Amino acid sequence: MYEKNGEKFFIVDAHVHLWDAREENLKNIHGKQFIDCFYDYHRNLSPESEKWDYETYLYYGGERLMKDLFTDGYVDHAIFQTTLLRDFYNHNFSQFRETQDLVEANPGKLTHNYAYDPRDGEDGIVAMREAHKKYGFTGVKLYTAEWHGESRGYKLDDMWSRKYLDECVELGIKNVHVHKGPTIRPLDKDAFDVGDIDKVATDYLDLNFVVEHIGLPRLEDFCWIATQETNVYGGMAVAMPFIHTRPRYFAQMMGELMYWIGEDKIIFSSDYALWTPRWLIERFVDFQIPEDMTEYAPLTMDQKRKVLGLNAANLYPHIQVPEELKVKAPSEETPVGSSPAVGAGV
Repeated sequence: MYEKNGEKFFIVDAHVHLWDAREENLKNIHGKQFIDCFYDYHRNLSPESEKWDYETYLYYGGERLMKDLFTDGYVDHAIFQTTLLRDFYNHNFSQFRETQDLVEANPGKLTHNYAYDPRDGEDGIVAMREAHKKYGFTGVKLYTAEWHGESRGYKLDDMWSRKYLDECVELGIKNVHVHKGPTIRPLDKDAFDVGDIDKVATDYLDLNFVVEHIGLPRLEDFCWIATQETNVYGGMAVAMPFIHTRPRYFAQMMGELMYWIGEDKIIFSSDYALWTPRWLIERFVDFQIPEDMTEYAPLTMDQKRKVLGLNAANLYPHIQVPEELKVKAPSEETPVGSSPAVGAGV
């Protein structure tokens, strides 16, 4: 929990990683290109006091993660968004076993989302069924720009992708997180386009689609889709650190999101370890839309509470929000943060 001036916030960091990009895990030059691009984002968008050295960034381990998130970072619950990148790394980018060990050793603090690639065909569906039976995950993380042999990306509405989404519905997996954000070298920008979100959100009303990185640099396209599709949400990973380097740009992003999709569909994420949550949370609680940006309404503390944790808790009902940290919706008896959001498709 974060508290300042008597205001209390339940924090859900909805997009974190435990990765290994050390030399022994690199399959080829593309693995190094990928982590170097991550490090450039970290180095260029972080305050000087928050920058890591390169070697630490390659692999920081579970103990450091728990300290940065929970001991120092105010986080009450964190959600791992698994990233495969099998064409770039010998043992995947995200470390499944180490992550799962952390989840099991820290009950109530961590959620571990599954990752699949629909280009694996029927074998991948069988593997997902087996993993779901064992771990009971309620969310998945997809990378539509991931390479797979000769393929350099796929669309969510491809035939095999739809088969996997059908399987998600069948298994009761509710939340589909999709990387739709800035290009990461060597992946292709067009493979992150948000257009396919529109199609599958319309066709799969039993699923929630969390567009990670709010579609940047396609924010306008994302907003037009998410304002029409009640089951589309915006994950703020990568957008958050602009609060430091370009605060007016961040204000514009928040203003547009609040105008188009509203306070109940915006989700805080640090994208750890690209950035640590502590300074992002502190800056966001203190942040306000500049007075001269008159087309945007000021942000209220209750809106910030929703963004920082309650909206994610709505999507993951197993996350328990203390009663005193919930926000009472003006027209409802049900506290926001204790039940699925209206129209969320859950």
